This record gives sequence, C-alpha cells and structure tokens, in this order.
Amino acid sequence: MTANEIIKDIKNRRVKPLYLLHGEEPYFIDLVSDYAEHQLLSPAEKGFNQTVFYGKDTDMMTVLNAAKRYPMMSEFQLVLVKEAQDLKWGKDDDDKKGIDPVLSYFENPLSSTVLIFCYKYGKFDKRKKTYKAIDKNGLIFESTSLYDNKIPAWIEDYAAEKGYKIEQQASAMMAEYLGNDLSKVANELDKLILNVNAGQLITLKHVQDNIGISREYNVFELQSALSRKDPLKVNQIINYFEANPKANPLVMILGNLNTFFSRVLHYHYVKDKSPQTLARELGVSPYFVKDFELAGRSYNYGKTMQIISLLREYDLKSKGVESTCGPGELMKELMFKILH
Repeated sequence: MTANEIIKDIKNRRVKPLYLLHGEEPYFIDLVSDYAEHQLLSPAEKGFNQTVFYGKDTDMMTVLNAAKRYPMMSEFQLVLVKEAQDLKWGKDDDDKKGIDPVLSYFENPLSSTVLIFCYKYGKFDKRKKTYKAIDKNGLIFESTSLYDNKIPAWIEDYAAEKGYKIEQQASAMMAEYLGNDLSKVANELDKLILNVNAGQLITLKHVQDNIGISREYNVFELQSALSRKDPLKVNQIINYFEANPKANPLVMILGNLNTFFSRVLHYHYVKDKSPQTLARELGVSPYFVKDFELAGRSYNYGKTMQIISLLREYDLKSKGVESTCGPGELMKELMFKILH
C-alpha cells in the first residue's frame, strides 16, 4: 500500500491493530503518522485514548502496557511510537529462553488498539519474528527514497493535490535546487503556494521569486555558463556569489558542481545520446539534458576527470586544508582551472 492508501483507510476507519512504518524516506512515514495523530480520533476522544511515545524516552513494556488498555467512550485508542528506531524491541530471535512479551502481543494484538511504530532512516530487520508477526496481524509500510529523476514528477503531483499546476521547467528547477529531501521540498512548495493565486499556473518566475533563486545568478546558470565556456558570465556569477555568501555558500556550490560534472562523466559513457535515454541514464529532467550535451562537447573524458579531482581538492581547501584563502578567492581559482 502507498502512504495515501493507508491514509484513506484511516480516514474511513478501516484500521489495523498494528502498523510498522519503516524505511529510508521519513516524509511518507510522517505523512501517515501525522494524519493518524490528528485525524483518527476526535478532540473529545483524544484525552483518554491517544498516547504518543518517543523511542529514546520509553521502553517496549511501557508501550505494550498502554496498548493493552481498552478505549474509553471510543471505538479505538491510538498508541503512536515516534522515532521507534531508538526503541529496544525485545529479545533476539535466537534467544529461546522464556516467553517474549513483545512477540506475544504482536501475535495476538488488541483489536481496539491502533499501535503505530514509526521506524525512520532505515529498514526494520525482516528476518525478525516480530516483523513477521506484524506483517501477519497488521500492516507494514516501507517508505523508500525517490530517485532524483522522479522528484519533478512528484512535485507536479503534489501541486496537483493542492489544486495547482506547475510548469515542467519550474518543477525541474525546484528538484535540482532543493534535492530529494521530500520534507524540504514539500515545505517550500507549501510556502510557494501561499504566494500564488488559487488555480494559477506556477511558473519558473514564481519559483525564482519565492525560493531564493536569483534569475541570473544561481548555480544552474553557473553550470550553463561553464558548459558553454563563457568566462564573462562565469565571473559575473562568481562575483555575485562572493557578494552574497549566505545565500550561496561555497560548500553548496561545490556539491552541486560535483554532481553536475559526475553526470557529465556519466554522459561520456552513455552510448545512446537521445534526450530520453540521457534523461533516464543521468537521472535528470529532460529540461536539463541540453546542458549535459553542451558540457560533454566542451569537456572531454580526461578534462572531466580532472575537474572532478579539482572539485575534491578545493572542497578540502575550503575546509582549511593547505589553504588560507577565502571562499571568493578559492572559487575564482577553481573557475579559472576548469575553464582553461
């Protein structure tokens, strides 16, 4: 089941007695747990029937004791365990001594309790008997991270759910600028929507105006200028970055350039240079393919390898390794070496 399907079931009160929400992507786990916390029970029911624990501040026996209570003047009670990856889960499967109370509860959970474990930033061990018991008597949802090239489509779907449409170029720009942290992307989209009239098309200009991306002086324009070997534009952008260091930290610029030139390197290995294949292989929106085609012609395989080595060298220098230069001076040196 998807996160939205689980939420739909909770909305319709088709609930399970056990939920294990686990995986690398915290956004979908938070989406389900937040909905359950705020919507499963009415305000009047929550007082006696909703308990929220945090894994590092509790233990499993306390959680189970809460789960074994019966609801008061409500069909269900909710027991929510956040940060469950910090919780000690009981005996290991190879411990055969005595009865495991955790496993015993999971094998026969109370039907009037909705017990949700939010196990973030990793996968629960599927070999454990506890995992198998939850799978048999409840529901397990694995929240997987999205690949970078899937983020623009996710942005477009998210906007559509809010009643908006977003230009492909705008979603691609947001994905490249914000990365694949879905919580961060969703937060920026929510703020952006507040500044766009209901039903209005979200354009690249809206993104640039509301998410702090300068129209002319941003890391994507820098990549484009480097791709076409335009030293004048490169220097204009670098000077702007130097004058606005808080908005354009050197570590972020180096990280973006490293990702860009790593994809240029990948470009040289791709035999089928059609836009659709390149977009898929490089993990980017088709909107950005032209930059990699241009960069691939401007920098051959050997030069691209040299640039990646330079980026690593200047990343160390930016951290004070064998250098006392400031960020602006380091960036100017690096740009000169890339272009020549």
